[in-house]
Amino acid sequence: MEQLNLSESEWRKRLSPEQFHVLREAGTERAFSGRYNDNKADGIYRCAACQLELFDSADKYDSGSGWPSFTQPIAAGHVVEHADVSHGMRRVEVRCARCDGHLGHVFPDGPPPTGLRYCMNSVSLDFRSRSGNANGASSDPSGA
Repeated sequence: MEQLNLSESEWRKRLSPEQFHVLREAGTERAFSGRYNDNKADGIYRCAACQLELFDSADKYDSGSGWPSFTQPIAAGHVVEHADVSHGMRRVEVRCARCDGHLGHVFPDGPPPTGLRYCMNSVSLDFRSRSGNANGASSDPSGA
Protein backbone atom coordinates (compact mmCIF):
# COMPACT_ATOMS: atom_id res chain seq x y z
CA MET A 1 0.00 0.00 0.00
CA GLU A 2 1.37 3.39 -0.96
CA GLN A 3 1.84 5.70 2.03
CA LEU A 4 0.35 9.21 2.11
CA ASN A 5 2.78 11.56 3.81
CA LEU A 6 1.79 15.23 3.98
CA SER A 7 3.26 18.15 5.88
CA GLU A 8 1.47 19.55 8.92
CA SER A 9 0.28 22.56 6.89
CA GLU A 10 -1.05 20.27 4.12
CA TRP A 11 -2.98 18.21 6.71
CA ARG A 12 -4.39 21.42 8.23
CA LYS A 13 -5.70 22.47 4.80
CA ARG A 14 -7.24 19.05 4.15
CA LEU A 15 -8.85 18.41 7.56
CA SER A 16 -11.23 20.32 9.82
CA PRO A 17 -9.72 21.51 13.12
CA GLU A 18 -11.44 18.66 14.98
CA GLN A 19 -10.28 16.08 12.42
CA PHE A 20 -6.72 17.44 12.64
CA HIS A 21 -6.77 17.21 16.44
CA VAL A 22 -7.90 13.57 16.42
CA LEU A 23 -6.16 12.21 13.32
CA ARG A 24 -2.84 14.06 13.56
CA GLU A 25 -2.54 14.82 17.30
CA ALA A 26 -4.13 11.59 18.65
CA GLY A 27 -7.01 13.45 20.25
CA THR A 28 -10.33 11.92 21.27
CA GLU A 29 -13.83 13.23 20.63
CA ARG A 30 -16.29 13.30 23.53
CA ALA A 31 -18.26 10.10 24.07
CA PHE A 32 -21.72 10.05 22.45
CA SER A 33 -20.89 13.18 20.42
CA GLY A 34 -19.80 11.56 17.14
CA ARG A 35 -22.03 11.39 14.08
CA TYR A 36 -21.47 7.65 13.54
CA ASN A 37 -22.01 6.35 17.08
CA ASP A 38 -25.67 5.52 16.32
CA ASN A 39 -25.35 5.05 12.54
CA LYS A 40 -27.05 1.82 11.51
CA ALA A 41 -26.83 2.25 7.72
CA ASP A 42 -25.22 -0.46 5.57
CA GLY A 43 -21.87 0.58 4.13
CA ILE A 44 -18.15 1.10 4.52
CA TYR A 45 -16.27 3.34 6.95
CA ARG A 46 -13.19 4.97 5.38
CA CYS A 47 -10.35 7.02 6.81
CA ALA A 48 -11.49 10.66 6.81
CA ALA A 49 -7.97 11.76 5.89
CA CYS A 50 -7.08 9.43 2.99
CA GLN A 51 -10.26 7.43 2.18
CA LEU A 52 -8.72 4.00 2.82
CA GLU A 53 -11.48 1.48 3.58
CA LEU A 54 -11.23 0.59 7.27
CA PHE A 55 -14.40 -1.02 8.64
CA ASP A 56 -17.58 -2.64 7.30
CA SER A 57 -20.92 -1.82 8.90
CA ALA A 58 -21.55 -5.60 9.14
CA ASP A 59 -18.88 -5.64 11.87
CA LYS A 60 -20.25 -2.61 13.78
CA TYR A 61 -22.07 -3.09 17.07
CA ASP A 62 -23.38 -0.99 19.95
CA SER A 63 -20.74 -1.29 22.65
CA GLY A 64 -22.40 1.29 24.89
CA SER A 65 -19.08 3.16 25.03
CA GLY A 66 -20.24 6.24 23.12
CA TRP A 67 -17.97 5.65 20.13
CA PRO A 68 -18.52 3.59 16.97
CA SER A 69 -17.25 0.09 17.70
CA PHE A 70 -16.33 -2.75 15.37
CA THR A 71 -15.25 -6.36 15.90
CA GLN A 72 -12.57 -6.22 13.19
CA PRO A 73 -11.07 -4.11 10.40
CA ILE A 74 -12.29 -4.58 6.85
CA ALA A 75 -9.01 -6.18 5.73
CA ALA A 76 -5.67 -7.21 7.16
CA GLY A 77 -3.13 -4.44 6.79
CA HIS A 78 -5.61 -1.55 6.60
CA VAL A 79 -4.99 -0.57 10.22
CA VAL A 80 -1.86 -0.75 12.34
CA GLU A 81 -1.72 -1.14 16.10
CA HIS A 82 0.77 0.40 18.52
CA ALA A 83 1.25 0.29 22.28
CA ASP A 84 -0.10 3.47 23.88
CA VAL A 85 0.91 4.27 27.45
CA SER A 86 -0.31 7.89 27.46
CA HIS A 87 -2.51 9.31 30.24
CA GLY A 88 -1.26 6.67 32.70
CA MET A 89 -3.03 3.84 30.86
CA ARG A 90 -1.89 0.83 28.87
CA ARG A 91 -3.89 0.66 25.63
CA VAL A 92 -3.47 -0.35 22.01
CA GLU A 93 -3.78 2.55 19.59
CA VAL A 94 -5.23 1.98 16.11
CA ARG A 95 -3.92 4.02 13.16
CA CYS A 96 -4.66 4.12 9.44
CA ALA A 97 -2.07 2.08 7.55
CA ARG A 98 -1.98 4.53 4.61
CA CYS A 99 -1.74 7.96 6.27
CA ASP A 100 -0.87 7.07 9.89
CA GLY A 101 -3.94 8.92 11.17
CA HIS A 102 -5.06 8.17 14.72
CA LEU A 103 -8.41 6.36 14.63
CA GLY A 104 -8.96 5.18 18.20
CA HIS A 105 -8.06 2.13 20.30
CA VAL A 106 -8.72 -1.60 20.34
CA PHE A 107 -9.74 -3.41 23.53
CA PRO A 108 -10.07 -7.15 24.32
CA ASP A 109 -13.66 -6.85 25.60
CA GLY A 110 -15.68 -7.18 22.39
CA PRO A 111 -18.23 -9.76 21.31
CA PRO A 112 -17.61 -12.93 19.27
CA PRO A 113 -16.24 -13.85 16.87
CA THR A 114 -13.08 -11.80 17.60
CA GLY A 115 -13.58 -10.73 21.22
CA LEU A 116 -12.23 -7.33 20.17
CA ARG A 117 -13.69 -3.82 20.36
CA TYR A 118 -12.22 -1.44 17.81
CA CYS A 119 -13.39 1.78 19.44
CA MET A 120 -13.09 4.56 16.83
CA ASN A 121 -13.58 8.32 16.76
CA SER A 122 -16.40 9.29 14.35
CA VAL A 123 -14.43 12.34 13.22
CA SER A 124 -11.64 10.08 11.94
CA LEU A 125 -14.11 8.17 9.74
CA ASP A 126 -16.01 8.89 6.53
CA PHE A 127 -19.03 6.63 5.95
CA ARG A 128 -20.19 5.60 2.48
CA SER A 129 -23.51 3.78 2.24
CA ARG A 130 -23.77 0.82 -0.10
CA SER A 131 -27.05 2.32 -1.36
CA GLY A 132 -25.16 5.36 -2.62
CA ASN A 133 -26.04 7.76 0.20
CA ALA A 134 -22.95 9.37 1.73
CA ASN A 135 -22.27 10.01 5.42
CA GLY A 136 -24.88 7.70 6.86
CA ALA A 137 -27.87 9.21 5.08
CA SER A 138 -30.74 6.76 4.91
CA SER A 139 -34.19 6.88 3.41
CA ASP A 140 -35.41 4.88 6.40
CA PRO A 141 -36.19 7.26 9.32
CA SER A 142 -35.08 4.59 11.80
CA GLY A 143 -31.54 4.90 10.40
CA ALA A 144 -31.53 1.23 9.42
